[in-house]
Amino acid sequence: MLIKDYRISRRGLLVGAGAAVAATGLSMPSIVRAQSPVRVGYLHTLAVDGQIWLADHMGEWAKQELAPEFTQFTTGLELFQAMIGGSIDVLATGAVISNFPARGQGKAFLMNDVERATAQLWVNPASGVSSFEDLKGKQISTTTGTTAHVFLDKALRENGIVPGEDVEIINQRMSDAVTSFISGAVPAVALWVPFNVSVRDNLPDSKMLIDASAFYPEAAIMGGWAASEEFLSSNRETLVKIVKAWAPANDYLLNSSDEALKILQEKYYQNVPLADLTEQYKAQEMFSAADWVGKYDDGTVVNWLQQVTDFYVEAGGIENPVPASDYFVADIYKEAMAG
Repeated sequence: MLIKDYRISRRGLLVGAGAAVAATGLSMPSIVRAQSPVRVGYLHTLAVDGQIWLADHMGEWAKQELAPEFTQFTTGLELFQAMIGGSIDVLATGAVISNFPARGQGKAFLMNDVERATAQLWVNPASGVSSFEDLKGKQISTTTGTTAHVFLDKALRENGIVPGEDVEIINQRMSDAVTSFISGAVPAVALWVPFNVSVRDNLPDSKMLIDASAFYPEAAIMGGWAASEEFLSSNRETLVKIVKAWAPANDYLLNSSDEALKILQEKYYQNVPLADLTEQYKAQEMFSAADWVGKYDDGTVVNWLQQVTDFYVEAGGIENPVPASDYFVADIYKEAMAG
C-alpha cells in the first residue's frame, strides 16, 4: 500500500489544538506488492478512514491482493472533483456521498457508519446567543455542502428558523469558521468533530446547543465509499475486494473499540490524544458487517441516503436528481459478504 499527498483533512486534525496532522507524524504502512492497484481518496477523520487504517494494520489489503494508493484530501467536494477528473478511482467521504452521485457523478457502494453526533452547533452566550430563539438575525459560520451544513439546516428548521431568512449562513473553511467563532466574530458555528476540541479548549464558556444525535435515526447522515462509473463497470471485483478488506476492520473497531482505537492512535493518529479519538468514536454509530446487510436489504440505507440527497436538491439546485435507489449499488456489498 502506498500513501501520498498528506494534507490537513476536511474534518481532520485541528490547527491550534495540538492535533494538526503532519506527514512526518504518521506511520507509513509498508508497500504491498499485489495484483490489483487502486487509487483511493479519503478524508483523515475517524468516521471516514478508521476502517482503512485498521485494515492496513490487520493486513487485510494484502490478503485481498490489493495495492491501494491512498491520497488524503481536505473536503468531500475535492474528493469527488478528483474522481470526476480521473485522478482517483474510489473515495471514502462523509455526507457528500449523497450529493455528487445524485448528479450522476459516481456510484455509492459501501457505507462506513452514521455520523450520529459528529456534527454540532455551538453558540457563545457572551455574544448574546444561548438558544435557538437568540439565533434569529444572527450569523452562523460553517462549511456549506458538508455534513455540518446538512445538520445545521435540519436543526434550524426543526426549531422554526429558516436558513437564509432568519439567520445568515457564512461559508468558511472549517478551521476559519472555528477561528471566527472563538474570536467572537460570529456568535455561532456549526462544526464537526474534532473541531469541537478547539472550541472547548479556547472558549470554555461556549455552549453546544445541539448535535446531530437529536435527529437520529429519523434523519441520519452517513459516510461511505463511492466509485466512478467507469471504474465500477470494469473493476467490479476490485470493489468486492475492498468490501472484503473493510469488513473485518469494521468489526474489529466495533467489537474491540478500546484496543482498536489505541492502535489507530499509536500508528495513524499520533498527534491526536487517545481521549479525543475516543470522543470521535463515540460520536459515530457503527454496525457490524453482517448487520449492514439487513440495512442494505430493507431500504434503510437508501432512505438515509435519500434524506440527505433531498437537502442537496433543495439547497444546491440539483436538476433531475438521480434517486438513491439508483446511485447506490448494494449488490457489491452483498456479493462480498456472501463470499
